[in-house]
Amino acid sequence: MLTQIVTFLIFFAVVGCILYGRRLIRTEKVDAVFGNPERARGGTHWVIVGSSFLLLVWLYYSWDIAKGFYPKSANELCQVAKVNDSLLGLKYQFPIEERQFKSTSQIKKENKNLQIILDEIQNSNELNSQQKIILANFINKTNQLIPLLTNEDLLEIDTRQKIDDITGRINLLTENFQKPDYPFESEQEYDERQKAISEEGGWGIVKVSAGTGSIENTIEVPLIPATDRGLKFHAAAKELNLISDDFFKLRNHNPQFKEKIKELKDEIKSYRQDLDSEDLSSMYAKNIVKIARRIEFASIYPPNALDKMQNAIIKFDVAQKEAQGGLRFIDIFLFPAGTIIASGPSCSEQGSGRWLPKPSDTFNKFALMLKPSVGYKDIPLLWIDMVDVSKMIGFVLPDWIADILPGDYPVHTKDGIVKQNFKGYVLKVVTGDFELFKIPVPYGHIWDSFMRVFLGLVFGILIGVPLGLFMGLNRFAKGFFDPLIELYRPVPPLAWAPLIISVLGIDNTGKVFLLFMVSLSIMIISARAGASGTQLSKIHAAHSLGASKKQILRYVIFPNSLPEILTGIRVAVGMCWGTLVAAEFLAGTTGIGFVENVAKKYFQYEVIWITIFIMGMLGLLFDVTLRKIIDKTIPWRGKG
Repeated sequence: MLTQIVTFLIFFAVVGCILYGRRLIRTEKVDAVFGNPERARGGTHWVIVGSSFLLLVWLYYSWDIAKGFYPKSANELCQVAKVNDSLLGLKYQFPIEERQFKSTSQIKKENKNLQIILDEIQNSNELNSQQKIILANFINKTNQLIPLLTNEDLLEIDTRQKIDDITGRINLLTENFQKPDYPFESEQEYDERQKAISEEGGWGIVKVSAGTGSIENTIEVPLIPATDRGLKFHAAAKELNLISDDFFKLRNHNPQFKEKIKELKDEIKSYRQDLDSEDLSSMYAKNIVKIARRIEFASIYPPNALDKMQNAIIKFDVAQKEAQGGLRFIDIFLFPAGTIIASGPSCSEQGSGRWLPKPSDTFNKFALMLKPSVGYKDIPLLWIDMVDVSKMIGFVLPDWIADILPGDYPVHTKDGIVKQNFKGYVLKVVTGDFELFKIPVPYGHIWDSFMRVFLGLVFGILIGVPLGLFMGLNRFAKGFFDPLIELYRPVPPLAWAPLIISVLGIDNTGKVFLLFMVSLSIMIISARAGASGTQLSKIHAAHSLGASKKQILRYVIFPNSLPEILTGIRVAVGMCWGTLVAAEFLAGTTGIGFVENVAKKYFQYEVIWITIFIMGMLGLLFDVTLRKIIDKTIPWRGKG
């Protein structure tokens, strides 16, 4: 129901925004010249159109629209796929979907193989004339096996009767299949099926383990038929499997054929006994007997022996396509770039719906992973924990504050009692071993990744911006630091990751330092470019007005460098996110990159798309924040 509502809302939002945008174009003033940035301001309605279009494409190609409007369609298509899978082997024998009989193709193929071997034997310089005659005789006898199978006069009555029986079973199945109450399910069988359906769940249902609270695998396609139409195809598929098994067990082996092929095998076996297995003549004889065995096990019949069976299969195929009714149109229009396929008793999505998770499943799993009771690897994506302020104080204050105080730490008495002194109380404060009051603090995979990026970016800005300004204003600083910066800047962050993680460990220190290195070079170059690009006329004007060096740096150089610095921050944010995910791939037990790495190993496509969505949203959050900062801090940009 939710997917249906969202689909309608998206559709009306797109249509409404397009109509509003066209009306606005006709009514608004268009006196702004081309290239004026003011012409690009606003346009929220087009943002809605673009976002809605992306979501609509996701809903459509993930088959979530099909799931929302026809939730049992995948189950019905699964049963249809079972029938098609059962029919495939039978239809493959006839010129129904192929160009010719399988028997004809097999005969052509083996005749060609025999001719190739005969040509090689005749043109071989390593074989003597006697060997060539013997091998040619084997080929001739193998060729003579085929007419023994294709001669209708040699077809045994028992084999003919079995073919007629199989044909009759297909015709009976077609007749029953066309009846409305097929497969004649009893009330008890109906109740058992409904119970099994409720236990199995629906299409794309996320299950949570009752014992551990962890997310179990999503059901891709329910297998138990959930509708009367699905039950009809399910029963037909079971009967077709039995018919197919019986047909492929059948062999057109008349006494003449059995005698000839046994004679050929015995002759080749006797011939090869006196030869080395590596001998060329023995190898040719071995290849000939392989072809004879393929002919023996192939389903080769006289040309018209299976005509009635072919007609029966075509008649059933027509009946089952008619029984699909509107399901065929649902498959064509609501299952783009693929369909539901069957492989034996199981079904799976094949196409874009397989690797593109449905929004409903994705957000459902996202909501479950946010909870601490479920989470991912026992850690939620994002949650709020009540933490005592004392723990934060203990984290911030260094322990050596207590160590430098005069006196000794308290010692227990002979009665086993420890009386605290001033130094002991200070130690409790700096280690956070006391209770104050609790405040909400976020934690989880998202928070860990966010803080790593934030800290690495902050450290890069605090060190990179002053150093970049210094390099842009001082010859010594530029000459001294420039080789160092340019030496490590071109090296990909992933090249540094193994070394940094090996030295600093897999905890937050190594990851934050790696992100610091990424942001540092970007901020240095941005600040240096901003400082060196300041207009000289502005600096001369400040000098002439009596400004000091500090005032020139604060009121002239730094404001002129801000556009470059803020642009550098936006670039650094993207680089930090990409590097963080790679670092968490290599080492770590928390973070978005860690979640995606584990999900990749277990083919959890919904989780992978969740991590991609989270990284995109966090990157967008950083970027939108920087845009607001740019608009507030440098409103003159592009206006003079």
